[in-house]
Amino acid sequence: MTTPSTQRWNAHCDEAIIAHLWSIVLAGGEGTRLAPMIKQWLGEDRPKQYCTFTGTRSMLQHTVDRADRLADSSRRVTVVGAGHEDLARRQLGDRGGSIVVQPVNLGTAPGVFLPLTYVRAADPDATVVIYPSDHFVQPEEQLVEAVRHAVRAVELFKDRLILLGIEPDSVNLDYGYIQLDRYVGGYGAHALWDVGRFAEKPERHLAATFLMNRVLWNTMIIVAKGETLWKLATSVLPSMVRQFETLLLAVGTSRESQVLRDIYETMPSRNFSIDFLEYVPHKVSALDVKNILWSDWGRPERIIQSLRGIGKTPAFPTEPVGSYKRRRRRTMSPAIERQSWQSAPGQINQ
Repeated sequence: MTTPSTQRWNAHCDEAIIAHLWSIVLAGGEGTRLAPMIKQWLGEDRPKQYCTFTGTRSMLQHTVDRADRLADSSRRVTVVGAGHEDLARRQLGDRGGSIVVQPVNLGTAPGVFLPLTYVRAADPDATVVIYPSDHFVQPEEQLVEAVRHAVRAVELFKDRLILLGIEPDSVNLDYGYIQLDRYVGGYGAHALWDVGRFAEKPERHLAATFLMNRVLWNTMIIVAKGETLWKLATSVLPSMVRQFETLLLAVGTSRESQVLRDIYETMPSRNFSIDFLEYVPHKVSALDVKNILWSDWGRPERIIQSLRGIGKTPAFPTEPVGSYKRRRRRTMSPAIERQSWQSAPGQINQ
């Protein structure tokens, strides 16, 4: 990859880029890891993206508010699970955008390419930013600025995906890892790298080995040309893409709902990182995002430590956290228990 000159970089017009910039918000997950805590707290099952852990906004609302600082809300597509459509519409009712309901959760790859199908139907020239809706970020303005740099970088490297990564400060077996290869250039406070390989939730000895090299945690925030994503998926996941191409032809017609249901009856379950990204590292660049605290909030203790670290009070009871651990320990083998709880994160980010 050739590093762009500063002159070429500065010559790009943000207004022209923004006109085709779309946000894809991933809110279809079921949030099983936090389910016991949330059930005890709220008295109902609710994925974490719909929870307000502090303040007045849910994680989903935080995410769409960040997304709307770069792309207009009319160019935002949020994918949700069928069982949480009403909840999502209530939380996003005054925030605009469109909601796409996946008939069943078949993993993160269909979770990305379903909303991308609708984006492509509306704008074949779209640049997309893909945001998980259940991650904690602080400060938010720093992340928005990093995404802005990634959007500009994609205008220079149209055939690549730009993946935002965070420098690890511990071994964490719940996260995906990006092994960096060649330094490309600096963009603002951040650095762009070619990717050597990916490892999604590696075993402890592999994660420790990765940390001896230059690696980043995978935030799953991705910036790419929609066409580039589609072409790469056609080569890696051809049967899935063929099904979404069938849906693409039906979008906006009376057949749309039926076609959507039909393709999900035979669509395989696929993971975006394991079944897609790990096959195309040569087409991915990683932006090493600086000065940001980030966590996926997959465990109660992470949420508590994160909030206390920035002086916030959790909106949920914190005392029972130890009981969640004990309950999990009773269901784990000794080997799995050691692997899981020895890796309790010290990397609180938000």
